[in-house]
Amino acid sequence: MTAQQIQIDFVSDVACPWCAIGLSSLQQALARLEGEVDAQIVMHPFELNPSMTPGGQDVVQYLGEKYGRTPEQIAETQAMIRERGAAVGFQFGSRTRVYNTFDAHRLLHWAGIEGKQVPLKQALLQAYHTDGKDPANHDVLIEAASSVGLDAGEAREVLQSNRYADEVRAEERQYQAMGIQSVPSVIFNQRYLVSGGQPPEVFEQAIRQIVSESA
Repeated sequence: MTAQQIQIDFVSDVACPWCAIGLSSLQQALARLEGEVDAQIVMHPFELNPSMTPGGQDVVQYLGEKYGRTPEQIAETQAMIRERGAAVGFQFGSRTRVYNTFDAHRLLHWAGIEGKQVPLKQALLQAYHTDGKDPANHDVLIEAASSVGLDAGEAREVLQSNRYADEVRAEERQYQAMGIQSVPSVIFNQRYLVSGGQPPEVFEQAIRQIVSESA
């Protein structure tokens, strides 16, 4: 049987915990469908904190101001996120601050050209959500790039320039114009949208339905 080709556009932000859960869930679903589907995953930028200043902001203060949540509510949500992450094999550590991720998206755009976009996305999600590192820090970004086989010198050149800034902004506007207001937003074959950090079963069912309809 020939594997069905599927394009998966994964709109997300490094700063989004549900994106870490969603990507891990999606990859578990694809592992269950190995041999049945040939999936190409393309990462697209979305910024949860586009106006965040250098150095970031305390996560409790930020979530309290943005969503009106109390420290107790934030702690409950974070505990639930840790459980959801563990269920799909993603470990959440202590994330005490929220950061700007624009440079991370520029680096991910370059990684896509180099054929290393998904591994870099995973490395960046782990750097922030597991290890608590600053994804706006160029040394952190270069370390992540190097860890997945990308050239550290070229990664530094990308970050120290303004390279791919226009491309990232254009993609952000494109998906906002499509009505994407929250992430992760996972688009299959440019037609079917699954939103949120869904369990693997939801992604698997969606993919099976798409394959069935395509057949």
